[in-house]
Order: sequence, then structure tokens, then C-alpha cells
Amino acid sequence: MAAKSANVSQPRDYQLIVEKDVQIPMRDGTVLYADVFRPESAGERFPAIMNISVYQKDKLWVPPPDLEEKPNPYMAWETANPLWWCPRGYTLVRVDARGSGKSPGQSAPSSYQEATDFYDAIEWIAKRPWCSGNIGTLGISYHASSQWRVANLQPPSLKAIFPWEGRADQYRDQAYHGGIFAVGFIGTWHTTQTAHHLLGRPRSYNPDAFKNNLLWDYMSHDLDSEYWRQCSARWDRITAPLYSAGNWGGFALHLRGNTEGFTNAASKHKKLRVHTGTHFHPFHSEEGRMEQLRWFDYWLKGMDTGIMDEPPVKLQIRTGGGGPYQWRYENEWPLARTMWTRRYLKIERNEPSSDEHAVEGQLVPTPPNTTAKLKYSATGTSKAGVASASSVATTHGSLTRTGVSFETPPMEKDTEITGPVMLNLWVSSTSEDMDIFATLRNIGPDGKDVWEVGQHGQPVPLTKGWLRASHRKLDPERSLPYRPYHAHNERWWLKPDEPVECQVEIWPTCMVFKKGHKLRLDIQPRDGVGSAPYTHYHADYNASAENTLYAGGDRPSYLLLPIIPPK
Repeated sequence: MAAKSANVSQPRDYQLIVEKDVQIPMRDGTVLYADVFRPESAGERFPAIMNISVYQKDKLWVPPPDLEEKPNPYMAWETANPLWWCPRGYTLVRVDARGSGKSPGQSAPSSYQEATDFYDAIEWIAKRPWCSGNIGTLGISYHASSQWRVANLQPPSLKAIFPWEGRADQYRDQAYHGGIFAVGFIGTWHTTQTAHHLLGRPRSYNPDAFKNNLLWDYMSHDLDSEYWRQCSARWDRITAPLYSAGNWGGFALHLRGNTEGFTNAASKHKKLRVHTGTHFHPFHSEEGRMEQLRWFDYWLKGMDTGIMDEPPVKLQIRTGGGGPYQWRYENEWPLARTMWTRRYLKIERNEPSSDEHAVEGQLVPTPPNTTAKLKYSATGTSKAGVASASSVATTHGSLTRTGVSFETPPMEKDTEITGPVMLNLWVSSTSEDMDIFATLRNIGPDGKDVWEVGQHGQPVPLTKGWLRASHRKLDPERSLPYRPYHAHNERWWLKPDEPVECQVEIWPTCMVFKKGHKLRLDIQPRDGVGSAPYTHYHADYNASAENTLYAGGDRPSYLLLPIIPPK
């Protein structure tokens, strides 16, 4: 296998041809503009790797000094580097999405229209005289999510996709976590992209660019519907060979798309990897690039790189503190040898503490015999008071600790938790609805958090989950014991102080808890530690409301954990 893995395209001394502002015709008569980077070789045809986005193909990205690929005039955010790929016999094509960068038309980010445009661009590029006719797609984030959508349409020339950290379900992965609007990232992202187009150089050549009503559209479609299905992955239609690359630190935007894609896509040939680190360091690492090259050499050039001989799942196993971490191969996801283990909530305090290190109870192996309950405020009080009209009060959380916490006893031995997590909670509220924010944390023997690296390089906990109680309805055909799938198509309002059972989807995680460490669960009415920039909008029914958590007896609340025994 090692010998095969070395069988990859080697760099050659091709002249680099850079074609700027190539006009690609669309089926409706409009044109999109693209930059094409290709190796010059008389008579030789090359496969193309493509991406489409609103991030402006002409905007230079200057990487941080510790990136394994060094700066050059052709680097662009979240895309492949021409100076590495073109010498290895690949063409790179970057397309400005409709209504962005230099491309005219009505802006429609992450839409069905964008997917059809990508389809047309792929088929047009495939017919160029310098192209072999084989097209792959590669890129991070926006450049990954667009791959799911175009794969839905099955362009004939699309031979393989490599969505690297790519949300797939626009409703569940990005816009509405558990039915709660994720205003922090989306609001900032939309404002920033508008500014990039209107407050900088692009305004001089495309003054109407990025003119859309995305935020209004998102908020006016606050239940799942065909609006969201049109712009999301449709797993039964995705048949292209698929390498799905996730990031353990991407638990508030992309990771769910990558694991769901590997599990559910109709592709006969699928692989999954989950790495650690920032949004861009792994992509540009030597290890990451070689994995990408082996994939595309196999599917676009017909070279036996051995990549399809390896087990389909490749995981970087976290052991705490940010790494570096070792890789491990597995044969499936979730892992077949998983010991699905319940840890029950045991309430030990009558009221929550304001101490940020306090816990209100334990996570124990057996359910308490009798039901206990614990009340906490649904309001995150800020200096502006309760339910202020201030944007800070609604988006930036509380200035003090909110909610309640539970911990396991110190681990008696190193214990691995790898996979999806489910939190089953019995709750009630004095209001007609209730927000549940769940955070899993790794607490060291000193009582302090052991942080991991988030997508933006920020310290983050293990993972998170969310649910608006009125969205607790499950889709029975798609739900699994360890991964509830909420319908999000109607609201089941609460009645004052009447308990209901909620299953909270907590996004997948991986951690080997060292001996003496504890797993901590925070249950809060708003965003907890390590949430920024993926914060949420807290609706007005939280104001002055009181929430109640029940545990034990005929209302068992528990975490379902994926404990992994050693191989």
C-alpha cells in the first residue's frame, strides 16, 4: 500500500498559463467570469479542478506565516494553490458566482440557481481543447457546500468531489441549529460579503454585486421546507465518488454535513476523514494535499494510488490540548464497535449557582430512582436589563453564568468517546417555548477546561448541540437512537410547567479523556463557552421565563455517549 501511495503525479516543468476573466456562458444567456490556471503542453489534455463562490476570484489571500504552502500572487481563500497543482498536471478553475465578483446577474448565494450555474460551468470547461473532459471539485466551506448542490444535478463530466469542511443541510447545519436561528455567523458573514463588494475595489466594476435579500429570506423561512431542500444536499441524488473531509472543531457549521454526507450519499465510492486544526491549515498541509492528489489522480487520471485500497474512514484521534494527534483508520461511521452508553443526570442542588465552576449534579451510570427537578432562569441578564432592544442583549449572551451543569466522576482510566452524541431531556417552562443549548467539555484534574482548536484558531470545547423545544418533533424515518433527526416542519408549543421529552442532537466529537479527567455537560438557555462566532438569536419568549429540568424516576434525562473500546 505504501508503494502505491507514492504513485502520484509528480511536478513537471510546465509553463503556467493564467487566463483571467474567461467568459463562461450559462443556459439562460448570461455569462459568468472565471480565472483559469493551466499547464501549457502541446497536445496534452489535463483534468480540471473547479470551484464557484461569492468570495471573488480576484481577491488575494495572504496566508499566515505558519502555513505549509507559502504566499504567492495566485492564492485565494479556501481554494487550491495553482503553483502546487498545475505542475502536477491539473487545471484549476475559479468561477465568480452570479452577481458576485465580476459576474453579472442577480446575486443568489448558496442557491439552486448557483448549482445550475456550476453545472453549466463544469460542462463548458470539460469541452475546452486543453481539458481531458474529467472534472473534479475541491475547496473549503462555501467551496465545499457548493459541491453537494452541484452533485445533486449529476453533471456528466463531474467525476469526483472532495467537499472539505462543507455544510450540506442549509437549514440544520447553518441557519437553524435545532430550530434556533444562528444569527452570529450568518449576520456577520452577510454583512462582510456585502462590504467586500460595495466598500472596496469591486464596486468600480460591478456596483450592483451581491445585491440579495438573504437574511430576510432566511428568517422568513424559519421552518424547514422546499425552500431549504432546494439549496441543500439531496443524498439520494449524489452519486459521484465522494471524499468527505470534516473537522472535529467545526461542530457549529460544517462537521455535520461531512458525516451525514458519508453516511447517506448514494455514491458507491465514499470516504470520510475528520481532522483537527483551523479551517485552512489542514487543507494546505502536505498531508492534506497528498490526500487530495491521490484522490484526484485516481478518479480523474486513472492512476492506482492505493487510496481506494485503504479503509474508508480516517480519523485524527484527539487526546486533549490541541495536538498534534495521530491518525487511525476505521471501516465505518459510526464505529461498529461503539459501546452506546447512557450517563444519567442526577440533580444534587435545589437551585443553580452563579459560580462558573459549579455543577448542579452528576452524570452517573444508573438512573436515579425518584424524579428531581431543578429550575433556572431562561433570561440572560445583561447590563441593559432583560429583553432589551439592544443587539448586544440578544446576540452576545449573558454576562453571568446561565443554566446548569453536570459532571462525571474523574475517569478511572483513559476513555475514548468518538461519534455522535444524543442528549435526552425532560423539561418544562413557564413560557410557550424553551431553548436548550448543550455544551460538552473536557475538564482536567485542576478543574480547568482542556480546550481544542476551533476553525478560526479559537479555543473551543468538545462539541455542542441545540434544540428549541417547540421543534422537538422527530422524523421517525430518518432518526437513529444516537442521532435524532428533527422534522422542523411545525411547532409543538409548550404548556406552562408541563414536562415534555426532548432529544437533542449533539454534533459528533472525538476525545480520549485521560485518567482523572471529567466530562462536563452544560445545559443553558443561551450560548455557552466557546460559542463565538456561531452564536444565536434568543427570541422574546425567553424574557422573564423560568425553565425546569427533570431527572430520574419516570423522567430519566441522560447523555447517550459513543464509548470506543481499544481495537
